[in-house]
Amino acid sequence: MRTWLRTELTAQIQFPPVVHNLLLEHMPSGEYPSDDNERVDAAMTRTGKYFPRSLSLRNKLLRACWQIVWLVLFRPTPSILHRWRRLLLKLFGAKLAEDVHVYPSVRVWAPWNLNMGRSSGLGPYVDCYCVDQITVGQGAAVSQYAFLCTATKDYRHLSMPLMTAPINIGPNAWIAADVFVGPGVSIGEGAVVEARSTVLSDLPAWTVSAGYPARVIRTRVVSE
Repeated sequence: MRTWLRTELTAQIQFPPVVHNLLLEHMPSGEYPSDDNERVDAAMTRTGKYFPRSLSLRNKLLRACWQIVWLVLFRPTPSILHRWRRLLLKLFGAKLAEDVHVYPSVRVWAPWNLNMGRSSGLGPYVDCYCVDQITVGQGAAVSQYAFLCTATKDYRHLSMPLMTAPINIGPNAWIAADVFVGPGVSIGEGAVVEARSTVLSDLPAWTVSAGYPARVIRTRVVSE
């Protein structure tokens, strides 16, 4: 974690003394969390598009702190206070453009894995299960109740280890209401996914897709 972030986190948020001390002890200065989200021997252990993950104590502590902040300072806010919610997300490492809209009911599992471009938005009750990176491109919209899921279990092993892969939503794409987007999916620029679809593989740019699993049903034509 960057030194300034650690300082801001511990100075501006009044954590209980035990949590405060743990944060200082387990969050050394340096680049914002990478070791807990690094690919583990990617060249040797990569299986398809998924990567094994091991969540560190630092990751767990920071997520516990974020849950408190979300419950007390994020969730109760009026919808119009987008700037305040951006500030809280950025405090926990999210990379957000200045005009991003994130509604108060949005759930973000790990803000430091969230990247959003200009004029993009997450609608009410969107669930960002960002164990891995989630990128929402410029002008893209994710509508209410959508679930962006970057993690799964490797059921081929009895221990079912955690496996993750990033999600990328291209510029000017639209993820309609109640859509599920699975790990490792890339949705192309300008693509539209119709409501309640399930996206399990990449979708090309400037297309309209629907269904389970989502398939291209037409080309998206944009009128002037």
